[in-house]
Amino acid sequence: TEEPKQCGHWVVGSNHSQAGGGHGSSISGIQIVTFKWHHVEAPYLIALWILVAGVSKMVVELNHSLTSVIPESALLILIGWILGGIIYGADKMQTFTLTPTVFFFYLLPQVILDAGYFMPNKLFFSNMGAILVYAVIGTCWNAATVGLGLWGCWLGGAMGDIDIGLLQFLLFGSLIAAVDPVAVIAVFEEVHVNEVLFIMVFGESLLNDGVTVVLFNVFDAFVSLGGAEIDAVEIIKGIISFFVVAFGGSLVGIIFALLISLLTRCTKNIQIIEPGFIFILGYLSYLTAEMLSLSAILSIVFCGICCQKYINANMDERSVTTVRYVMKVFANGSETIIFVFLGISAIDPAVWVWNTGFILLTLLFIFVFRFIGVFLLTWILNKYRLVPLEFIDQVVMSYGGLRGAVAYGLVAMLDENKFKEKNLMVSTTLIVVYFTVMLQGITMKPLVTWLKVKRAAVTELTLAEKIQNRTFDHMLVAIEDISGQIGHNYMRDKWHNFEERWLCWFLMKPSARKSRDYIFNIFHQLNLKDAMSYVKEVRATHKVRESHDNLILQDIVPSVCLVMHEQDLTMRESEDFNAHHLLQQHLYRGRKQVLEHRYSRSHLETNRDENEVQEIFQRTMRSRLESFKSAKMGVAPAKKIQTKHQKKDKPQKVRGEGTFSPFLRVRPHSHPLIGNVMCMLCNFMLCHF
Repeated sequence: TEEPKQCGHWVVGSNHSQAGGGHGSSISGIQIVTFKWHHVEAPYLIALWILVAGVSKMVVELNHSLTSVIPESALLILIGWILGGIIYGADKMQTFTLTPTVFFFYLLPQVILDAGYFMPNKLFFSNMGAILVYAVIGTCWNAATVGLGLWGCWLGGAMGDIDIGLLQFLLFGSLIAAVDPVAVIAVFEEVHVNEVLFIMVFGESLLNDGVTVVLFNVFDAFVSLGGAEIDAVEIIKGIISFFVVAFGGSLVGIIFALLISLLTRCTKNIQIIEPGFIFILGYLSYLTAEMLSLSAILSIVFCGICCQKYINANMDERSVTTVRYVMKVFANGSETIIFVFLGISAIDPAVWVWNTGFILLTLLFIFVFRFIGVFLLTWILNKYRLVPLEFIDQVVMSYGGLRGAVAYGLVAMLDENKFKEKNLMVSTTLIVVYFTVMLQGITMKPLVTWLKVKRAAVTELTLAEKIQNRTFDHMLVAIEDISGQIGHNYMRDKWHNFEERWLCWFLMKPSARKSRDYIFNIFHQLNLKDAMSYVKEVRATHKVRESHDNLILQDIVPSVCLVMHEQDLTMRESEDFNAHHLLQQHLYRGRKQVLEHRYSRSHLETNRDENEVQEIFQRTMRSRLESFKSAKMGVAPAKKIQTKHQKKDKPQKVRGEGTFSPFLRVRPHSHPLIGNVMCMLCNFMLCHF
């Protein structure tokens, strides 16, 4: 009777089948409650570790003064050390570690997809050439120099008697050259460096991972083949394999990005499930590239980069918000789990092998050769860049080469039968990760402050700045066209024309293409901002009046209080009436909700008027045109909102000079050219729409 009970913990429904058959089973009685830990062990532990990681992040964020000095990633590693010590003290062995399968198949894809999806495309592609130089040539430089440097020191006897050959040194150099985007994002987002410097470091670390994995696989194949069997043909095949794997993975990602865009083009009637396509197909792009022995990291990176524009235009606004929040939840949760388990994995005496010469020389070489590589490549790039990278930016880029879980995941994949010194490589990789994330991460912010690195702008670009930047881009294209040069701006303009003519027609909904008019979008955003500011002003006025009335009412007679209370109600009704009509005129008109409380599995809103935004735009443009004409010609607006509480002979004013318009402040002393341009623009938009 003992054997069926044990099987009942592992096989679902085994007792029921025996009872139903009635043969070969003896049941003494029905148990009211049974303890089936093995039945739920795996999902229960997963849920517990996710909870522990979330609580760890919550504990880290309790003290903002601490996180402003020590990076969040370093604090999570410290928490991992504590948890690892508790687990080792309880079990006398390390039960939980970060395995390569869990890291590469379940944690890393979410972080990379988030980074690709939220990538600033214009900034990324504007610096694409420099990023590729640092990611491809720089990674190969770091891998070769670190591997050859360690091999030379080993020949000189600086490491003692260790069983490592040249190919194994090069393999270790390739994996230790991986600049981890998880660690880079965690540190550089807290520093707030300027946009160009951030995209250089972030883009390099993102593509560097894909290049590192490709190099790792090539050298792993060389090690398996053996040094005696490697000739010129094998080396050429390895170089060809490097480019095929890298560009093939990128191509797979682009194909899946097109597929996602096409699917979201057809989800008008099933908007409730359209966010799921992004996550499923993004993950499938990663798995497909891995199945084809291509670069899975580059695949999911370019999938996120290439699909974001089209799916954001195709999907409903609520679906876009859902995708953004869910993707951030997954990415932040994965980052937290990664850093916590990087700390836990260190509390395991079985993996620690110490070799002072190997460890110290590795730390020295990754630091020195990265500085040399960055300065050498930047010196070459600055000869062709319109805006060269300054010396301070090069120092920050060199110092920002943080290593992380990618290097640890690769070194954990090594075969102990082929690599006799695997534990030494694992120990060295962990020390390099802790050194770069903690020491360099802690000193990054003081270094940026001391060097006075240009920080990122906090405020958003104004409408005038956006128009100026767009005009400048068109001027550069015209100059290149007149001079007969095919430069970066010329190629970008050709790509823009191709995208507008073919890709948008193929990948976007007709309604999305119609609403992509830039002037329409800008005025729509201005209307919303003006409306929100007006509502805030009304609320602020109410609060000030209420506080003032409360102070007065404390020292007056109740009868007078009653009269003032009635007056206050009258004033509030008047202002609410005005605000209601102003918002109704300049914003969305109210739509009656039919079947409001009916449940639906596929719809969150029963009524939606697709022409509503167009109507509001036309009405607001007419109002703006009247305001411009009145401000320029001194003519009163044709229509004003009058209520029974307002006096007709008393015009309404807002703060500052000019004609009253609740969503447009027009000053009489504005430049006449601006008024002419805006009037022409309004007339054009009214005729166009």
